[in-house]
Amino acid sequence: MSDLLLVRHGETAWSATGRHTGLTDVPLTARGVEEAISLAPFFRDRDPALVLTSPLRRAVATAELAGLSGGVTDPDLHEWDYGGYEGITTAEIRRTRPDWSLWTDGVPPGDAEHPGEDAEQVGARADRALARVDKVLREDRGDAVVVAHGHFLRVLTARYLGLSPRDGRLFLLRTGTVGVLSTEHGLPVVAGWNTRP
Repeated sequence: MSDLLLVRHGETAWSATGRHTGLTDVPLTARGVEEAISLAPFFRDRDPALVLTSPLRRAVATAELAGLSGGVTDPDLHEWDYGGYEGITTAEIRRTRPDWSLWTDGVPPGDAEHPGEDAEQVGARADRALARVDKVLREDRGDAVVVAHGHFLRVLTARYLGLSPRDGRLFLLRTGTVGVLSTEHGLPVVAGWNTRP
């Protein structure tokens, strides 16, 4: 069976400062551009059968800079909608909620553009994305690549492994890195994580 390659977009000004960046469409920083370009050697000798990207420009730009042409944007691949915590850091949230965790406590509703999501809603989007890549992987036509966002890809990894969406907390994923999901003896496994060429 082919592999599922997960690419987290390069650094943005908000990711560099720890601000929750869900649906806000911020661009890559100069460092983020360098991170994305640095991924190109990883994909140089690969010919993925499918490339899906989040519609947000930080993901689309990362795919293009990494040499992943022909990517199809998929609205299910956008980052977790952080609702009322959009643009806020964990440190700021913990001033009033000292034990807060995205994974267990979720987010408050925001405005009309940022209504917020819980882990199960993100998990449902991840399940739909996995269903789209499953046929490609099962037919062994080549690797599938998903270029998206940290929290979303962590949830997608948990779901690929048959875990709860909340178990995405176990898979820290850095900007401008690749994760490789594969199989061993017919069972899903993590074959690589936070990889840089």
